[in-house]
Amino acid sequence: MGLLSSATSTSLLLCFTNLFLFATYSQGIPEYKYPFIRRASTFSSSSSSESSDGQNLKRGYDYIVVGGGTAGCPLAATLSKKYKVLLLERGGVPFDNYNVSFMQNFHLTLADTSSVSASQYFISTDGVYNARARVLGGGSCINAGFYTRASSSYVKRAGWDAKLVNESYPWVEKQIVHKPKLAIWQKAVKDALLDVGISPFNGFTYDHKYGTKVGGTIFEENGRRHTAAELLASANPNNLQVLIHATVQKVTFDTKGRRPKAVGVIFKDEYGKQHEAILSETKGSEIIVSSGAIGSPQLLLLSGIGPKEQLQKFNISVVFDNKYVGKDMQDNPLNTIFIPTKKHIRQSLIQTVGITKKGVYIEASSGFGQTRDSIQCHHGLASAEIGQLSTIPPKQRTKEAIQAYKARKQDLPYEAFKGGFILEKLATPMSKGDLKLINTNIDDNPSVTFNYFSHPQDLQRCVEGIRLIEKLVKTQHFINTTGCDEETNMKLLNMSVKANINLIPKHTNDTKSLEQFCKDTVITIWHYHGGCHVGKVVSHDYRVIGVDRLRVIDGSTFRVSPGTNPQATVMMMGRYMGVKILRQRLGRGADDV
Repeated sequence: MGLLSSATSTSLLLCFTNLFLFATYSQGIPEYKYPFIRRASTFSSSSSSESSDGQNLKRGYDYIVVGGGTAGCPLAATLSKKYKVLLLERGGVPFDNYNVSFMQNFHLTLADTSSVSASQYFISTDGVYNARARVLGGGSCINAGFYTRASSSYVKRAGWDAKLVNESYPWVEKQIVHKPKLAIWQKAVKDALLDVGISPFNGFTYDHKYGTKVGGTIFEENGRRHTAAELLASANPNNLQVLIHATVQKVTFDTKGRRPKAVGVIFKDEYGKQHEAILSETKGSEIIVSSGAIGSPQLLLLSGIGPKEQLQKFNISVVFDNKYVGKDMQDNPLNTIFIPTKKHIRQSLIQTVGITKKGVYIEASSGFGQTRDSIQCHHGLASAEIGQLSTIPPKQRTKEAIQAYKARKQDLPYEAFKGGFILEKLATPMSKGDLKLINTNIDDNPSVTFNYFSHPQDLQRCVEGIRLIEKLVKTQHFINTTGCDEETNMKLLNMSVKANINLIPKHTNDTKSLEQFCKDTVITIWHYHGGCHVGKVVSHDYRVIGVDRLRVIDGSTFRVSPGTNPQATVMMMGRYMGVKILRQRLGRGADDV
């Protein structure tokens, strides 16, 4: 290999210097943080037979939770108050990961495609790059941190107990959520939204209300992230065992009775050695899958629950034939517009949101192009190198194509990278896709299709959203913030087109070109859901249909992504279902949870 170019060397030095500074600032963070967290390789049938308080566990665990993410952590913490719980997480811990822990490194986490990254990227068959969490704390470790509740109408449609919901949200909020200090870019978006009629201004609130608001964040004012993993602090440490780097390969069943009954899970540790964790025979004991909208349907399929034809194709024994597993996958399409500024804008992730009655949400981020050298760094969601290459035919979406995009950035004017993004998300897409196995290796991503904009209503709403952003950019608040007049804005936007696909089109009155713009620049905001829908794969209490002692509790059960951003509701759901399960099993004995 030849020597790195000076530009590349400077770029790498900048990126690693930032990491070093953050590492130095946070030397005191313990690797595991909680005494019940261990590596999967420490698990054995003998060591698992005795709990930390000396009680015999040969009868097995009362609950095995598969997936220590946004739902799995609060769920396991809650269940451990009364029962023995094993939580299995395929990734590591977030506490010693400086890319996860600091907002300034948000883009670096998404750009890290190594096997040890907290973010596992996948590419949908649509050609859109996406990400799955692979870390204790799940998506709360790699997202933009915005915290907002679901609407009351969503709660009603879900059939949830409104009183328990309104007790479960604060349980999360008291532990990890903060009121943000509004950044300049976020204030400009807020004021511009009000200028174009996205009103009223609802102030700072967790509630989902039409108009413009400031929501919560899981970032402290100094940029330090709090994650769902910290909700484990509420657990009973004597009843909870958390294994990291524990990749569950399948759920095992007893098929001798009238209905298949879940009895345990097979998982491998960080060295690839297989282990089996057994569920207690006590009435009420269950395995709960909380592996997310990609992982949960994938695990059900690998365990023998799904369409018989697909399972037989991979020689998987059919436990229960259910044609709906992996069906109706949806992702909320996102289109972003880069707005240049003449001066540096402080980094901010999502703090302000405009909730329109047209089914479009407007959000914003800023401050990724801070220096000339940082142009050479990855910038996560908004960067060309891992950005969505949907303008390139599928067969040409190669690593070489990504490198070509990256190389072009070096020739672009520095001014093009000073500014921020305005994000347009479709609230309730009508377009649907599916998830299918490509092999029986749990480490490999399954085939996922979202069929973005295949429904004409989605495309029309995207066009309306882009036109709304165009109005925002022309408001006096934006002109004052960017320091650029409208002509300069358009000039710099067009100069940036090679580096950022998601740009305002030239012909604003050409509906056809706006439709094409939506299709060509679609990306993700990581709010994909579905694959294990209520009424088709799970019952209304999230029990897997056709088998006993198995539930799915996470975003794979959602028909619609809740709120403007779903993490608050997924964490709430983990707490909510934990309390509900305890109440059903213990009655009044669960009052002190």
